[in-house]
Amino acid sequence: MSSKYGVMFVGLCGHLSTTAMAGAMAVAKKLCPPIGMISETEKFKAMPFADLSGFVFGGWDIRSCSDSRKALKDIGFDDIDQLIEISKNLEAIQSRTFPGIMLNAGEAISNISQQAHVFKTDRISTAIDKVRDDIENFKLENGLEKVVVINLASTEPLMANPEDLSSCASIQRLIAANRIDGIRPSLVYAQAAITSGCGYINFTPSEGGFSQGLVELAKEYRVPVMGSDGKTGETLVKSALAPMFAMRNLEVLSWEGYNILGNMDGKILQNAENGSTKIKSKDRLLPHILGYQPHSRVSIDYVPSLGDRKTAWDFIHFQGFLNTKMTLQFTWQGCDSALAAPLVLDLARFGILAMERGESGVMSHMASFFKSPFGIDEHSLEKQFRLLEEYCQKVSH
Repeated sequence: MSSKYGVMFVGLCGHLSTTAMAGAMAVAKKLCPPIGMISETEKFKAMPFADLSGFVFGGWDIRSCSDSRKALKDIGFDDIDQLIEISKNLEAIQSRTFPGIMLNAGEAISNISQQAHVFKTDRISTAIDKVRDDIENFKLENGLEKVVVINLASTEPLMANPEDLSSCASIQRLIAANRIDGIRPSLVYAQAAITSGCGYINFTPSEGGFSQGLVELAKEYRVPVMGSDGKTGETLVKSALAPMFAMRNLEVLSWEGYNILGNMDGKILQNAENGSTKIKSKDRLLPHILGYQPHSRVSIDYVPSLGDRKTAWDFIHFQGFLNTKMTLQFTWQGCDSALAAPLVLDLARFGILAMERGESGVMSHMASFFKSPFGIDEHSLEKQFRLLEEYCQKVSH
């Protein structure tokens, strides 16, 4: 594929979107190897993926973009010559950021917003039309036929009534009645993206950003959708490690997880409303893999000095033969954006490929990329990855 494709981020000024864009530029210019990108591995070399050099980036944010050079240094990218060239390109992209949507976003997200970067309206339909217009203007300005929208925004509070999103018709009723209390900004972006004919990916755990109603809408508009909540750290390890206990018939008694991180995500997740959404997404994996629910708890704390680094410590208490109790512990330390950015670029490529192939609805073969993969109950990383391999074998042949 040599054409230009649009990739629009909800949260264009964040560390993750900045890292993803910088990574795409660096890989395209062969300034760094594509480590972490599944689509660049030998196993998938026959896939007709879009070239990263053809990606045109844009999107929305509720705050101004900070110094992209500082953001890249925060993750450890400190080659000055490369940094200057890439940061200039990033600044040009982020200078054209569209104002974001703030309808019923919750206190924590409202507190980080800046008035000049928020689209003000008290009607859901007006907000959806605004995002649709932004997408259309972005297409026209850059001469694009296809656009993928990826939600990288901060985690929203849980939905008051998630059943309101259970069908396309129920979502339409929310919009028609202007039930602002029944939506979140993520729903506005998803609704606008899908009805604009864009592929849509929810990389966040926000419930408004992915639902059965949106899947129905995607089928109606014949576009692919993927989600939810990118799997990059502690949950990635869990999805690889938990099957071992099931395969060896070892009983997990307790699985405790403690997470600390210092970026904007960590700050937002300190709010109980927002944190509960993330914990719900992280904590649903074990019963699916083990077949029972052990005592399990996940906690998240904000440590500002860590910046974009995160640490997860997990304590696993399990029981073996003759009721012998044993423990396993692991510590995962990583750079949040550097772990997630290659997944984001992979997802953009798979989304574009699905659009080129005329695929629509939920792309369940992408389950290995998400903590809460929609439309499938498989959480074992190995089995999830097998679904992706099978899909790619069909496409390449």
